[in-house]
Amino acid sequence: MNLANKLTMLRVALIPVFVVCMIIEFPYHMAISLAVFAVASITDQLDGYIARKHNLITDFGKFMDPLADKLLTSAAFILLAEAGIMPGWIVFTIMAREFAVTGLRGIGANQDVVIAASNYGKAKTVVQMVTIIVLLLGNWPFSLMNIPMGTILIYLTLIITVLSGVDYFWKNRKLLTANM
Repeated sequence: MNLANKLTMLRVALIPVFVVCMIIEFPYHMAISLAVFAVASITDQLDGYIARKHNLITDFGKFMDPLADKLLTSAAFILLAEAGIMPGWIVFTIMAREFAVTGLRGIGANQDVVIAASNYGKAKTVVQMVTIIVLLLGNWPFSLMNIPMGTILIYLTLIITVLSGVDYFWKNRKLLTANM
């Protein structure tokens, strides 16, 4: 397993640590949750950079990297909704898109087509991770300026997530029509 794929697997391994830190209250649990989430988010940028720079792009990485991102962000969004920080209907919409694109990737795999993350998908992931970090920070430092950045980012995340899902389905529509 190459370094980029090891970083992806580290991100997966950090998910239960993040979840436990979020749900079990102990001193500084939110700060530790934020730190774990931030480290996991950084591995996403780092594994892609390393894979491209050193030509370590693999089918495993094309499949596992977006899945690791979905698992991490889905866990965070569910916990943020449970805490009343994020509306449940937005979390549902985001997760519906994630399941739909994963299903599309499954259809592609059945036809020996690997659907790698698109630029829209990568932008979606970055915006989602930034949104989660701002929400975990309690909208700080924007709250000092009375700017509802967390709310703005929630809706920006919703829009980019939906648009990136539409983009995946539009670009891969032939996979769907071949199976009808």
